[in-house]
Amino acid sequence: MRLLSRKATCNTHGQDSSYFLGWQEYEKNPYDEIKNSTGIIQMGLAENQLSFDLLESWLANNPDAAGFKKDGQSIFRELALFQDYHGLPEFKKALVEFMAEIRGNKVSFDQNKIVLTAGATSANETLMFCLAEPGDAFLLPTPYYPGFDRDLKWRTGVEIVPIQCTSSNGFQITAPALEEAFQEAQKRKLRVKGVLVTNPSNPLGTTMARNELNLLLSFVTEKGIHLISDEIYSGTVFSSPGFLSILEVLKDRKCENSQVWNRVHIVYSLSKDLGLPGFRVGAIYSNDDMVVSAATKMSSFGLVSSQTQYLLSALLSDKKFTRNYISENQKRLKQRQKLLVKGLEKAGISCLKSNAGLFCWVNMKHLLSSNTFTEEMELWKKIVHEVKLNISPGSSCHCTEPGWFRVCFANMSEETLNLAIQRLKSFVESMNNQSHHKMLKSSRRKSLTKWVFRLSFDHDHREPEER
Repeated sequence: MRLLSRKATCNTHGQDSSYFLGWQEYEKNPYDEIKNSTGIIQMGLAENQLSFDLLESWLANNPDAAGFKKDGQSIFRELALFQDYHGLPEFKKALVEFMAEIRGNKVSFDQNKIVLTAGATSANETLMFCLAEPGDAFLLPTPYYPGFDRDLKWRTGVEIVPIQCTSSNGFQITAPALEEAFQEAQKRKLRVKGVLVTNPSNPLGTTMARNELNLLLSFVTEKGIHLISDEIYSGTVFSSPGFLSILEVLKDRKCENSQVWNRVHIVYSLSKDLGLPGFRVGAIYSNDDMVVSAATKMSSFGLVSSQTQYLLSALLSDKKFTRNYISENQKRLKQRQKLLVKGLEKAGISCLKSNAGLFCWVNMKHLLSSNTFTEEMELWKKIVHEVKLNISPGSSCHCTEPGWFRVCFANMSEETLNLAIQRLKSFVESMNNQSHHKMLKSSRRKSLTKWVFRLSFDHDHREPEER
C-alpha cells in the first residue's frame, strides 16, 4: 500500500531549478560585511529594501496602529479573534485606493471585486484553480519568473506553454509568437485557457507598451480565452515610459460591456512596491463575479492576518505618506539601477534597457566559450562558486538565448552592491587576461610552426654547392 500521496513523492515542484539551487548555495555561505566578508552575495532575490526607513519612520509616528489601538484604546482582542475570508473592509478600501494611486488615478478599482490572498504566489495559483482544469494550458512569454513553474503548475496540474520572445526586439511579444505558442499547445493536445504576463516584467525590468497590451487583448478576444496581468511591480517604475495597466487599456477600448471584460484578471501584492514579502499580502482583481466568489472561498486556505490588515489599512490610508513613499522609492530604485548599470558597463557588460523592477537583465554572452546553455551553466557555476555572487541564469527563466542573467540590486546596501560589481569586474578582467594569454600562446605556437616549416623548406630547397 502506498503510504504517501503522488503529490508528496513527485518531483515537479521545480525546486531543482538553478534559480533555487543558487539560493541553496547562498544559504550555505551567506555574505556578511563583518562576520563573513568573503561569502556569497545574494543577487538572486527580488526584494526591495531601499525604503525601509520610510516605513519605520511612519510606524514610529503612528504608535496606535503599530500597537493595535484605535483612538488610544486597545483592539487587540477584536483582531485576535477569527475574521471571515472576505477581509477587513477598511483594508480593502485602502488597498484599492493605493493601487489606483500607483496608476496615477487613471483607473479606479471596486473593493467588492478584490480578493485578498497570502501573497501573489497564492493569487496566481488560486486563479489557475478558478480558470483551468488539470491538463489545460496557459501561455507565458519568455523569459518568465522561474517560480511560475511551481506556482502555476505544481498543485493545479496546469501546463505552461512558452511564447518565445527574443532579444531582437527587446523580448517584446509579437503576433507570430503568440500564434505559434497557441498552435504548439494544440499539437500537444492541450486546451489553452489563457495568457499570463508580468507587467512590469520579471525578469526584464521593462513595462509593456500599449501596442503589446492591445495585441494581447485582441488575441484573447479572438481565441475566447483569459488574460492574467501580474502587476506586482507596478509601483517600481522609475523611468519613462510610465506604467500602463491592462485595466486602463480595457477602458480606453471601451470594453466594459464586452465578453473580454470578464476574462481579464489582475494580480497584485505589497511584496515589491512596499517591500513587505513577509507580510504575505496579495490580491486578485476580477470583473467576473463567479471568479471573485470562487477565489474568495479558496482564500480561506491562505488568509491575510487581521493584525496585518489593520496595520496596513492605517498606513495605506495616510495619503500624504503613500504619495511621498511612491515618489521617493522610485527615485531610490532609479539611482540604484543606474549604479549597477554603470558598474557593469565599466566591466564590459551590457544590460537590456529597463525602467522598472528590482533587477537588470544582463547580457554576458561574450563571456561564453560557446553559444550554448551548457556553457551558460558553466559560467553561472563559476560566478556562484568563484566570484561568490548568486545571480539567476537565463535558462532558469526559460530564455531562448544563452548568456542572459537576472541580477537583483535592491536587496542590499550600496556598499555591498559596489563590492559585488568589483568582484564581477575582477572576474571579467581575469577571463580577458586568460583569453589574451591563450591567444598569445596560440600565436607564438603558430609563429614557431611557421619558422620551423620555413627552415625545413629552405634546407630542402637550397642551391647546390659550387664544386
